Amino acid sequence: MTRSLLLASLLAGSALTMGTAHAAGDKEHGRILVYTCAGCHGVTGYKNAYPSYHVPRIAGQNEDYLVNALKEYRSGNRAHPTMRAQGESLSDQDIADIAAYLSSLAKQ
Repeated sequence: MTRSLLLASLLAGSALTMGTAHAAGDKEHGRILVYTCAGCHGVTGYKNAYPSYHVPRIAGQNEDYLVNALKEYRSGNRAHPTMRAQGESLSDQDIADIAAYLSSLAKQ
């Protein structure tokens, strides 16, 4: 009986985390995909077309943060026209790959 309860609780716990986890990212594919990111996010002192919007440095950023941010831009829950357009062109796997690569870089 105890073994059955333990197994049931383990299965229930894994089912809960499956909805929040994201696919493992491929850093090498992410490295290829970020070529469009560097134009804004890789230039020191860069001011984009929306001067009231700070362009954050994304190298070394937390992987989960990057995944969530890109998905929110893609869905329109975060408002920025350029990032929305970028996000709309990305699949979930692309986002995971980009996040895996960027999070592996040293913070600058």
